[in-house]
Amino acid sequence: MTSTASAVARAHPASLSRSVARDFPSRPLVRRPASASAGVAAFAPLAPAWSLFGMEPIRAALEYARMQMMDMTALPPGDGHPVVVFPGLAADRRSIAPLVSFCERLGYTPYDWGRGLNTGPQGDVHAWIDDLARHVGQLVSAHCERVSLVGWSLGGLYAREVAKILGRRVRQVVTIGTPFTRTVEQSNASWLYRLVNGRTPLLDEALMTRLGTPPDVPTTSIFSRSDGVVAWQTCVQEEAGEHIENIEVEGSHFGLGWNPEVLAILADRLSQAPGRWRRHAARSV
Repeated sequence: MTSTASAVARAHPASLSRSVARDFPSRPLVRRPASASAGVAAFAPLAPAWSLFGMEPIRAALEYARMQMMDMTALPPGDGHPVVVFPGLAADRRSIAPLVSFCERLGYTPYDWGRGLNTGPQGDVHAWIDDLARHVGQLVSAHCERVSLVGWSLGGLYAREVAKILGRRVRQVVTIGTPFTRTVEQSNASWLYRLVNGRTPLLDEALMTRLGTPPDVPTTSIFSRSDGVVAWQTCVQEEAGEHIENIEVEGSHFGLGWNPEVLAILADRLSQAPGRWRRHAARSV
């Protein structure tokens, strides 16, 4: 980071993402062969520039510091319904602890996903997801209320797929920096996936179509154009129904889970009463 950027970060941490997005834009769109799958566009973005990826740790640290100073008094209180939080790739309950604690302080009954380190699906992906859905159902079986599912990065894919299986038992889904369209070429995390999972992530067209299809419950995708890990375009879902929305924030990929702007949006989304969900005022297309 240059001395100028460092000064901006110290004086105005919230403006860092704006300067990062300007100085280190994502790689340009490239032409791809046309595909029959709705999840693959003729023009597909590449992964964010490595220079942007390299700034992720310091940006995430600044977001964490801002979270510590966050005023929660104006946020809507929770109604006690269960919230399950799914971590990103190579993350566990420690990385989502601020999210879980935030939900608890609001007045919800939060759970981490309960499966330790997220190394990605093992074996048959469809069977693995089915088993995860059974696990989540058991996790919240003591509750009469519907459960909200919150997923960060890869965890957001889990949240969406679990919602499709559990159906009416789910109140809503909120994904944070989750890429669910196109292919692994739009991410800087494929090397990490190979490291923790032991194999290269392979997505055939059928699986890509499944992952790109939103669940039938209210679904919010929170994304950042200055994300240094995934191309932000892959986090934008087509708003084909009144229950689907995209909300843009300013932040790093590593810090989205404790970004104050994200937390404020999450508090608002979780407060939506069943059957009376409305799109957020700050939604983006």
